[in-house]
Amino acid sequence: MKNEQDGGRTKEKETSAAVDSAGTSVEVWEKVKIKLNEYLSADAFSRWFKSAELIEDDERGPAVIGVNSDMQQIWIETNYMDEVRAAFAEGAGIHTQAFIRVLGEEVAPSVKKVARGSASVSEQVKVVKQDEESPKTVALERKLKKMGINPEFNFESFVVGDNSQFAHAACSAVASGEGRSFNPLFIHGRAGLGKTHLMSSIAQQLLISEPKAKVVFLTAEQFANEFIDAVRKGNLDSFRKSYRTADIMLIDDIQFLAGKERTQDEFFHTFSGLLNTRTQLVLTCDRPAHEIQQLEPRLVSRFESGLTVELQTPGFETRVAILQRKMEQWNVVLEDEVIFHIANLIQSNVRRLEGALTRVASFSFLSSEEMTIAKVDDLLRDLIRDENSRQITIDAIQKAICEQYDLSLADMSSRRRPSSIAFPRQIAMALSRQLTNHSLVEIGEAFGRRDHGTVIHACKRVEQEIEVNTEVKAVVEKLIAVLQR
Repeated sequence: MKNEQDGGRTKEKETSAAVDSAGTSVEVWEKVKIKLNEYLSADAFSRWFKSAELIEDDERGPAVIGVNSDMQQIWIETNYMDEVRAAFAEGAGIHTQAFIRVLGEEVAPSVKKVARGSASVSEQVKVVKQDEESPKTVALERKLKKMGINPEFNFESFVVGDNSQFAHAACSAVASGEGRSFNPLFIHGRAGLGKTHLMSSIAQQLLISEPKAKVVFLTAEQFANEFIDAVRKGNLDSFRKSYRTADIMLIDDIQFLAGKERTQDEFFHTFSGLLNTRTQLVLTCDRPAHEIQQLEPRLVSRFESGLTVELQTPGFETRVAILQRKMEQWNVVLEDEVIFHIANLIQSNVRRLEGALTRVASFSFLSSEEMTIAKVDDLLRDLIRDENSRQITIDAIQKAICEQYDLSLADMSSRRRPSSIAFPRQIAMALSRQLTNHSLVEIGEAFGRRDHGTVIHACKRVEQEIEVNTEVKAVVEKLIAVLQR
């Protein structure tokens, strides 16, 4: 596009990434494909990228790559997104997020046939989208993408089970404005259980009901990086204003603040200021607030002052429901026997479960070979190996402790408190918390119906002893090694 005159810009230039030095959208995509061809094998490039098109390259938002099938989308998203981002950066000099979309779902046949090199491809795609979806929906999706929120992360796509029912209800209440007393809402759980999905659902629901609301959605790492940048540039006032005028603030992975004293101090004042103005705050973390090492007590106190909910590992029925929901979204058909087998094999988290389904479904799509249980085991052998290494039970931990300290299994649940029994029991509780997916309540039940506070105390006591007692540290490390064999 070279028709720029007298410094003026046409409407097309304002809406197309063709305005920059990289060239037109088609030229940008050609440069990206050259890099992808370098990064990937010839077969991988030909199979997954040769037919792909750059259907949106708006300088105000992320790039959208159009593909021909659900499976092509799934495979690229699962395996090649790092290469795609690198290809944009190194091939075209553009640092951008990228999304993969199935052409048949968003682009009419007439648009797919637009001549390569046309400067109005992006505009025609937008017109088709507006015919198929309301302008509000299109605007919302763009806004979500710019905020780093996956539009597919909403309450409708979240599969609720016994492991997540309370957390889902609390998030729904916050999103509807009925959970004003849940402030802050602190969601914790191990990686891959749906914390970010729920937090994104809150943001999306709020933007649907109140499009003009100022929703701040970021990770704790982003907050820390922006704070450091503001200090370096002397823009602290602007930095503070951008956050302290929010209508709702949602922060992911709050454990990242651990050990960052100046960032913690800044976050404390931002957090307190928002609480004082009754602004809703939602935080996610991979552990309870009091278990975050090197986090100021005043922050722990603030985090625990509202409602704390835990996401636990989904049960078998929930895992099956998640797989069935994903198959519907991806338009994939697998036998029930295969789905039940995957649900039995992968128990640790939802992200790993979906990854297993992606692998099996992709093979089924690409191969004429019948999908058998043996074939599933072969496709997922590395995941199975990793899952098996994680399947440490409380019972196995108790037995290992009893062998180490010459105790009986009855001592693990008894009310006797001599130090020769109490401390080994505390080590067993701490290892149960560290090495299994069981909740504090479940661990307490396994140790003679002790409450979760007793388990927390045991974990802290063992951590303290490990720091000051090399013998205890050596014993704990030995026990972990034995249990993980």
